[in-house]
Amino acid sequence: MAADKVKQILDWLLEGARAAELAEQVLQKLCDDLSADGLPLWRVGIFVRTLHPDVLGRSFVWRPGAQVAVNNATFSILDSDDFLTSPLARLFQTGETVRRRVLNNEGVDASPFLRDLKAEGGTDYIAIPLIFTDGSLHASSWTTKAPGGFTDDQIELIEDITRPLTRVAEIRALRRTAINLLDTYVGNRAGERILAGQIRRGHTDTINAAIWLSDMRGFTALSDSVPPEVVVDVLNRYFDCQVPQITKHGGEVLKFMGDGLLAIFPVDREKNDAADVCARALTAARETREAIAKLNDEGVKSVSGQLRFAVALHIGQVLYGNIGGGRRLDFTCIGPAVNLAARIEKIAAKLGRSVIASADFARYQRDAWEPVGEFSVAGFSAKQSVFGLPDDVPQRAVAAQIA
Repeated sequence: MAADKVKQILDWLLEGARAAELAEQVLQKLCDDLSADGLPLWRVGIFVRTLHPDVLGRSFVWRPGAQVAVNNATFSILDSDDFLTSPLARLFQTGETVRRRVLNNEGVDASPFLRDLKAEGGTDYIAIPLIFTDGSLHASSWTTKAPGGFTDDQIELIEDITRPLTRVAEIRALRRTAINLLDTYVGNRAGERILAGQIRRGHTDTINAAIWLSDMRGFTALSDSVPPEVVVDVLNRYFDCQVPQITKHGGEVLKFMGDGLLAIFPVDREKNDAADVCARALTAARETREAIAKLNDEGVKSVSGQLRFAVALHIGQVLYGNIGGGRRLDFTCIGPAVNLAARIEKIAAKLGRSVIASADFARYQRDAWEPVGEFSVAGFSAKQSVFGLPDDVPQRAVAAQIA
């Protein structure tokens, strides 16, 4: 490659590859440019570990004439034969560059991955570590179909490219990790707002949203009667019945409070899609009820027998943003609408129903609900009309007043 072309590519990487918004776009442009300028690349892979409860890392694979393929690798890959016999496993064990001259059958017999490369015409493979500033180890791999494999000069060029590429990969990985952590601990929408700079107390918006407030009945008795690890396992499986349903239907989980869960389904200001939002929240509630029934069929029980839950659905204005004291903030929602949802959730428990709704929520789907009574609610001067699902059989006597 010409020296001026190499310098342009190195300068672009040293400046952070700012023209490429996504990580895969960095690899796409880099490999397209290197290939166009004479480096005989056939396959280039980048593997970056990430901090995520379910994902070990992300892989990016470039091939000429195709878009970069992006995949998530789960932790199970670490025990797979394909990985354990691959050159990357050796790289992660030693932290050193691994080269396999595929044309000469180096390591091919022991590695299904290398056998596949050779079958497709690959002649030379080199895996180079990407070492981040915190010492964590990641990897790049470079493959060619050139008849004699890579030359020494080409390998030296790849090594020169890898150094600034490592820094770019680290910057992108750190941002990705921040997004993953925020999504995991505060939710997607809240995470986006925090990354956008809403990190000061008082950064709040008034939004209209359907509110989901649920808890597990009998949780206190469960906590007092079984070992803590059993309680945690039951809770996790219980929340697994709710969180996927909420997020699938456009909701965002804001907070876990012991056995309680607070979520919102925001109403789009421009579309004013409150009816659709309430329909999606109700669908999530029905699916949660089915998931918990299935969990009971599998034999997961509380102290009093089968797991039972209650969810209250309401819609109204909430204050959504940073609330807290000093330098310890919480991104959540508050307001009278949240208070009312919490009060009527207690009514659900008293009524022995799994799903109930306020009058404001039920008016968007009148055919789906039946009235179950009016109740005095602490903090609200007027009695509140409460609605239940016709197929939700009450398991306890109705209480006429909720303190």
